[in-house]
Parts: sequence; C-alpha cells; structure tokens
Amino acid sequence: MFVCLLQLPELAKSNVCIRDPKRVEEIILSLQTGGANKLQIISDFDMTLTRFAHNGKRCPTSYSVVDTSLLISEDCKKTLKDLENTYYPIEIDPGRSVEEKLPLMVEWWMKAHAFLVEQKIRKDQLEMAVRGSGTMLRDGFKAFFDELYKHSIPLVIFSAGIGDVLEEIIRLAGVFHPNVKVVSNYMEFDDNGVLQAFKGELIHTYNKQEVALKNSGLFNQETGSRNIILLGDSMGDLSMADGVENTENILKIGYLNDKVEERREQYLNSYDIVLVKDESMDVVNGILQHIIAKN
Repeated sequence: MFVCLLQLPELAKSNVCIRDPKRVEEIILSLQTGGANKLQIISDFDMTLTRFAHNGKRCPTSYSVVDTSLLISEDCKKTLKDLENTYYPIEIDPGRSVEEKLPLMVEWWMKAHAFLVEQKIRKDQLEMAVRGSGTMLRDGFKAFFDELYKHSIPLVIFSAGIGDVLEEIIRLAGVFHPNVKVVSNYMEFDDNGVLQAFKGELIHTYNKQEVALKNSGLFNQETGSRNIILLGDSMGDLSMADGVENTENILKIGYLNDKVEERREQYLNSYDIVLVKDESMDVVNGILQHIIAKN
C-alpha cells in the first residue's frame, strides 16, 4: 500500500517548503513503484551531506578543513579567507546570472588551488586535519548511508570540494561503503607524499552539468537505476543528474542554508522540496523508508 504525501510526517515540518505538493506526491509514488532496485542518489557534499552550522557557528567545508588547519601558514589562511569573502557572496547572489558567475568561480577555485599547492601539504596529514576540524555530517547521516548500502542503492557524491578531504570525512564517520562513488577535485601528490597540483578538470559550483555529462559512465553503471533523488544546496547542483541516461523520475531536494529570504523564491522554483535551515537527513531518510518499504 502506497503512502500519500499527506501521510509523510517528515514533510509536515514547518521548515519544509513545497511549491507543488501534487507533483511531489506523484514523484514519490513513482519512486515507490520503482522501489530500491531502480533508485540511485546523486548528492552534493559540502553543506548538503555536511552540516551548514552547529550551535550558531558555521561548520567547515572540505576546503575549509584545510584552510583553517595547521597544514597551512597564517598568511595563507588570511589570503584564502579574503578570497572567500570576495567570491562567496557572488556564488550565492540570486541577482547574478550563472553566465556571469562562471568565470569568477573558476578564478576563485584556481587561485585557492595555487595557494594550497604552495603550502607543500602532506598527504599523511589530512586525517589529522579532518579530526581536528569540527566538520559534521548531518544528523541522521548513518541511517542514510547504511540504508543505501543495505539495499544496494548507488550513491554518487558530486562535489566541488576537495575529494581527498571529503573521503576522509566519510571514512572517519564509518560510512564509506562500496556503493559510494565520488566525483570531486583531487589532490596530486609527488613520490614523497607532498601536494604538487590538483588532478584533472576543475569542478566548481556552476560547471557540474558539463562534468556530469563527461562522467555519464559513472552514473549509468547500474543499468536498473532509472529513478533519482538529487540532493543539493545551490543552483549549480540542479544539473548533477544530467549524465544519467533514460531517467524516469527525479526528486530534487534542496537545502536552503543561508540568505534564506533572498533566495527562497528561487529555490522553490527550482527544487521540488526545499529544506530551510535543516541540519538533518530526516526528510531524505523518511522518503527513503517509504521507497524501501515497498520492496
């Protein structure tokens, strides 16, 4: 027996915003019909799977794990913070077009990578940096990762952060299961384990569509996975599923963490479900349970 939208208690929270409840109900019913065997999750990492804040204080992203650590000098920390103060307001500005933001995001990421490479960061120090960072996955993360693994549901994490760091975060949390695949910016170390460059194509907030299409093979490894739950916290995350072939249903869930009033309308027009200042995986886990229960 299927559960209608009005019977999902997780969606009744005051911070859950849905522009078109009927459409969301139809998508969830379709996901239930398909069950776990046809489902895959495509998710951003920083401020989506990780918390945005805790006790009123911003939590670190995979970049700021390094930016605020003992791995880099105080001068470098100041420089990276200045870059963030310059470019982050541009990244989240609803008044600027993606086309306008694109070259500026590339500029930000490239400058940050160059400064990090100058610091001669050692690979064997990353675990220490993560342990001391205070980074936190969202409440309910263990149930999320474990249920996906238990039911063989693929999870593709698509991140503009630092892949080496986010993998360490997941590993230390004890949830880096075999069904988890990561597409991100990875560090390249020399034979002595010292950072010398960043590998491959740059991934930033607003080129995920392009990168998704180039990595379509990763998304389509599971031939039965035609239904998608997409999790993100920015407009750039909306295109992460563009590399998936023969998609039947996509449920887009967006975390609206910051500048809520300025961006609420934009998020409601783009995501099926918008979670306002929600530091948990409760809504996602609730929907997953209804899909899995059908099996």
